[in-house]
Amino acid sequence: MTGEPIINQTRKLKDIPGIFQDEKAYSEMDQEQLAYTVQSWLPVADGTPGGLFFGASTIYPGKVGNEYFMTKGHFHSQSDRAEFYWGVQGKGMLILMDRNRNTWAEEVFPGSLHYIGGEIAHRLANTGNENLIVGACWPSDAGHDYDEIAVNGFSARLVEVDGKPKLV
Repeated sequence: MTGEPIINQTRKLKDIPGIFQDEKAYSEMDQEQLAYTVQSWLPVADGTPGGLFFGASTIYPGKVGNEYFMTKGHFHSQSDRAEFYWGVQGKGMLILMDRNRNTWAEEVFPGSLHYIGGEIAHRLANTGNENLIVGACWPSDAGHDYDEIAVNGFSARLVEVDGKPKLV
């Protein structure tokens, strides 16, 4: 997406400490390496009931140890708000976790569509060799709760085992 009023955010490895299990491998990597970018179009004020936001995330290929590059992950601040993700390019996994800490994953690929219900934390991981690009649409009053995940993490991790992604 280009032009005004698109908001562009970048996340380098140095911006996402603590999300990867192998802290030694993380500390030895180039902290300026780009992990992912997020583009958002917010046509109404944040918190406006009844509005919609639109965005795209690009997760770059790479691993920290045997764990794929991924987004921080979040719940919605308004916990009953849902969201749609759809695959545009590349391959990856959408990692989901409910409030009881049950975790599962869905394969993301061009044309895949994913409904993320309320009360479900979500993050994206790139399991391929090219950029994973995922579109998103969410309510303008959903908000983002990153703190819960920053403190408690997800109850499972997506790692590469024998050349394939596995949720452990």
